[in-house]
Amino acid sequence: MRDQFLLDPALAFLNHGSFGACPREVFEAQQHWQLEMERNPVEFLGRRSAKLLFESRRALGAYLGADADHLIYIPNSTTGVNIVANSFALSAGDEVLTTDLEYGACDATWERVCAQRGAHYRHVEIPLPYERERVAPRLMAAVTPHTRMIYLSHITSTTALILPVADICKAARARGITTLIDGAHAPGQIELDLAAIGADFYVGNCHKWLCAPKGAGFLHARPEHHDMLDATVISWGYAAGTGGHTGFEAYLGRSAFERKLQWQGTRDIAAWLAVPAAIEFQARHDWPAVRARCHGLARHAHDALAHRHALAPIARDDDWAQMVAIPVPAQDTEALRQRLFDESAIEVPVTSHAGHVFVRISIQGYNTMEDVERLLAAPALA
Repeated sequence: MRDQFLLDPALAFLNHGSFGACPREVFEAQQHWQLEMERNPVEFLGRRSAKLLFESRRALGAYLGADADHLIYIPNSTTGVNIVANSFALSAGDEVLTTDLEYGACDATWERVCAQRGAHYRHVEIPLPYERERVAPRLMAAVTPHTRMIYLSHITSTTALILPVADICKAARARGITTLIDGAHAPGQIELDLAAIGADFYVGNCHKWLCAPKGAGFLHARPEHHDMLDATVISWGYAAGTGGHTGFEAYLGRSAFERKLQWQGTRDIAAWLAVPAAIEFQARHDWPAVRARCHGLARHAHDALAHRHALAPIARDDDWAQMVAIPVPAQDTEALRQRLFDESAIEVPVTSHAGHVFVRISIQGYNTMEDVERLLAAPALA
């Protein structure tokens, strides 16, 4: 499958998790839409875009187990977290509860919003080795009368762990607490049913494990929350009229949710319109079988390196999917990453958490045992 992607053949690319990689045919679908736009930008953006975006969201909704009317396209998950965090009503003394496993950029979002409003952003420790069945009880035991929101990742970034988000959302809803799930690494890597998860808000990336073009993310919101959400850019969706201009109704959308969040000025929507092509690509290549093969390759790398360094795994085999954090001896993380790249042409991140250092490998459909063996033979990991 490597020849269907655009990656440098000289690299062992084991970092799909950071920015993804796009199949050639999906990249060409994006270019098709860009060419369509340039043929008549006014017609494409002004008169066709709303319908095209709805059709794309409908395909994504079917894939995610969600209603297209409750989805909106955004550039990435971090944008979605910012939309929710800045829109959510917090007062002095209120609390947003999270884990100590979260993505730093989104931690920064919540820390800033809470500081501005006199609220508190509180981390609950999730000890390693990871025990998934204890996460929801541990998190809910930390809830106080001031807890207004629970925010957490579906799959964590530095440690690649799958969190029990459906259990947490169910428990939070019973307590009247709003939930926001950051699914940056979930779509395409694990099966998703947003209706079954039951989060108030769920954000995700299509350009990572779903292999859509860069800049394709989504925000899903339960309908009772649509009106409270504000866009990061205030534009025509907030205007009472069209200021003397004509044709704007064609691209603003039908609902207040669409009108406020979908149109925020001129931008390239081709990545969003190519999402159905990414879904079709994976369906045609039997992606459940691809995921299983990738998990097997990741497990081989994990077990070999853990045995070599006599370090215990941080989680069970079913606690991660195509991305796994392999423990290695404590060392300078950036120096190790650089050596792996310079000496062995391996693109892979080296992460850390709670005193542990990990080589966090991502195995996607284009990876082979040869990539894994190159990692295992790298002098930097001897």
